[in-house]
Amino acid sequence: MFAVIRTGGKQYRVEPNAVLKVEKLPVAAGETVTFEEVLSLGDEAGVAVGAPVVPGAAVEARVLSEERLPKVIVFKKRRRKNSRRKHGHRQAVTVLRIEAIRRA
Repeated sequence: MFAVIRTGGKQYRVEPNAVLKVEKLPVAAGETVTFEEVLSLGDEAGVAVGAPVVPGAAVEARVLSEERLPKVIVFKKRRRKNSRRKHGHRQAVTVLRIEAIRRA
C-alpha cells in the first residue's frame, strides 16, 4: 500500500515503515503526527485519486528526530565589478517514520 501526501509545499510518496525527511514541523521527537492531506492511495485493489484529497484518508507518522541538511553555498558574482557575495544555508528538516496509512 502507498499514499501520496502533501506537506511543506511538497508531495511525497510514502509506504508503511518508510523513513523520510520533510520540512521542519513543530512537533517534538517521539510524538505522532497525522497528515490529512492525502492526494492519492494505492493498493492491490487499485488506485484512489482525490480531487484534491481523498476523503477520510490519513497517514500517521512518528517523529524520529530533527536534523539539518548539508550546507548549500549561494555565491553571487558580478563580473568586472569586484563584487562578490557568499552565503551558506542549512535547511532544517524533520525525520519521520510512516506508521500507518488509513483509508476511510
